[in-house]
Amino acid sequence: MSTRYKLSSLAAITTLALAACSEQAPTPQEPELSFEESLQQQLIQAQPGDVIEIPAGTHSISRGLSLNVDGVTIRGAGMEQSILSFANQAQGAEGLLVSADDFVIENLAIEDTIGDALKINESDNVVIRNVRTEWTGGPLSSNGAYGIYPVQSSNILIDGAVAIGASDAGIYVGQSNNIIVRNSRAEYNVAGIEIENSTFADVHNNVASNNTGGILVFDLPNLPVQGGRNTRVFNNQIVNNNTANFAPEGNIVGEVPAGTGMMVLANDSIEVFGNTFTDNNTTNVMIVSYYITERPFDDPNYDPFPEEIYIHDNKFNGGGNTPDSEPLVMLQQATGQAIPDIVWDGTMVPGKSASDILCIGDNGDTTFVNLDAGNGFAAPSFDASIHACALPALSEIELSGDAD
Repeated sequence: MSTRYKLSSLAAITTLALAACSEQAPTPQEPELSFEESLQQQLIQAQPGDVIEIPAGTHSISRGLSLNVDGVTIRGAGMEQSILSFANQAQGAEGLLVSADDFVIENLAIEDTIGDALKINESDNVVIRNVRTEWTGGPLSSNGAYGIYPVQSSNILIDGAVAIGASDAGIYVGQSNNIIVRNSRAEYNVAGIEIENSTFADVHNNVASNNTGGILVFDLPNLPVQGGRNTRVFNNQIVNNNTANFAPEGNIVGEVPAGTGMMVLANDSIEVFGNTFTDNNTTNVMIVSYYITERPFDDPNYDPFPEEIYIHDNKFNGGGNTPDSEPLVMLQQATGQAIPDIVWDGTMVPGKSASDILCIGDNGDTTFVNLDAGNGFAAPSFDASIHACALPALSEIELSGDAD
């Protein structure tokens, strides 16, 4: 036998042996990631322009999620189809925390988080569309504070959202500017929709029902951003906001009486029009200074007075029958009547007239009271004639790329 033949035979035997070994010892496979692990990985490895899809189904998440890459979209199959459930959350202060510009989240739900459901922090150009946040056990003080929660951000669109069960505010925008909240529903929160320490906001075509307070526009002391102003609240349905206040003790929103349709606290240049207020048991609209809270403050830059509040062309149906406020209970006992539709605490701004603070016009048979809070509620007045004035209409908020 030739040497060449021997070598070729040896090669054939070696090939067969290797093949046999290959069949007996397959290459180890990577373990399949769970949905939560896969989603965490996609968020960590995201690149600008990525779309992260949340498929239909209820997906259990045990740890808080975060994103800090600009230009990412998170998209589900619908707020009743794609559900991120944090009912078994063991880690994290929020459900989803985003610190990124040009961010879009749409068509999904976030349920039962330990803390805030969706927090957007220091971000520009944010779209939150058809997102539901909910605590499914009902209104409890152990629920997370905020449902949808952009803060220190700008150019924010919240459209078609649903927020249920927050122990502070369902839809909250704080210390931000250029804001639109529209076509949304807030119910069974302490505050349904809240704009706080923010500038240039439009809140319209929403339904706020069964909250403690339907819509709040606040400006508070000792925050990095102050001087809240220029908010329009219009064409909303503000109905039956009579849920008992379930805010944890110490929260400022815990001061809101159950049965408050809308409250403006220490904010300026607010236009309220085209809304329907129905059966809010304390009062439909309340305008107050920060002094009404009786909380001390030591912020020299803070303005505690509301100014240039213009309430016009609204509809009022019922309300004021069972107030959840000691001064208003005393007023009702004294008059035997329901609390008026519009309540002003009567705290005067130094150097200003009453008409500089509040103008009321074309609301039909609207009732009004000045509580005279600055004088210990000594002489409430029901005379609205000094407030029969008008203020210039505020400008519409426009966001780049938004086509309503």
